[in-house]
Amino acid sequence: MPSKRLVSTAVICLLLGAGTAACGDNKDSDKAAAPATTAAAAAAPTATPTPTPTVAKLDTDKLTAQEIKKQAKDALTGASAVKLAGTMVDQDGTMEINLAMDSKGRCTGSMSVPGMGKVEVLRDGTASYMKPDAAFWTAIGGQNGAKAAELFKGRYLTGFDNDPEMKPFTSLCDLSEFSKQIVEGGDTAATSVEKGSAGTTNGVKTFSLKVTNAQGEHGTIDVATEGKPYPLHIETAPGKDGQTKIDLSDFDKPLTVQAPPADNTIDFSKFKDQVKTA
Repeated sequence: MPSKRLVSTAVICLLLGAGTAACGDNKDSDKAAAPATTAAAAAAPTATPTPTPTVAKLDTDKLTAQEIKKQAKDALTGASAVKLAGTMVDQDGTMEINLAMDSKGRCTGSMSVPGMGKVEVLRDGTASYMKPDAAFWTAIGGQNGAKAAELFKGRYLTGFDNDPEMKPFTSLCDLSEFSKQIVEGGDTAATSVEKGSAGTTNGVKTFSLKVTNAQGEHGTIDVATEGKPYPLHIETAPGKDGQTKIDLSDFDKPLTVQAPPADNTIDFSKFKDQVKTA
């Protein structure tokens, strides 16, 4: 199974009136239509212009770095859903994660692990499911890997939500915990926060924050400056533990997740028994 370090890293590191053509170009037609248009205009009440909605803006000149970071944290914590996509590069290779989750405990996405393969992740708010690909089964199955890959091909593992060993995996779909970790940093919490500069992240205006933790590791958080101040990009500087780059999007976007058919799943306890004899 995936190591605790591996799936924990995935949680912890993972830190917006008609144009002239419609009137025609025929002058005679324009003249003939003019009286009717004038009469209609006289009879119709004057339309009240619809006011343009005011977009909230982050005042990065007045706010301190800590205040901007707090607003980003509060915005993320208050989100009902979020999607994250990014990479974590270390000496083992590049791990990719693409996961959408909401506040109702639902999530869907995948993780690609260097040297192991890909795992699809799904949770419908009640139960968690994971579907490793053949490469993953082969990598973790040892001498029985090839047999396990064939036996469990295309099937989802489930029934492990209460298994202590799988807690790091199931916590991937915990939006509340993720929201805390992504900005606060968990064990790598920032001890210093400084202002960066204005920029653009994935087409959205942002302002960067430079963060440093107790171990002297550096990173940046790009915060949206228009609309809600969501953190849109989190990146750590290359270091001994590698480098992490995460993009966040689809804030508050409704998430629909459907559990796989029962005949396409296998209970985790039965899986452990079968893999021993595969």
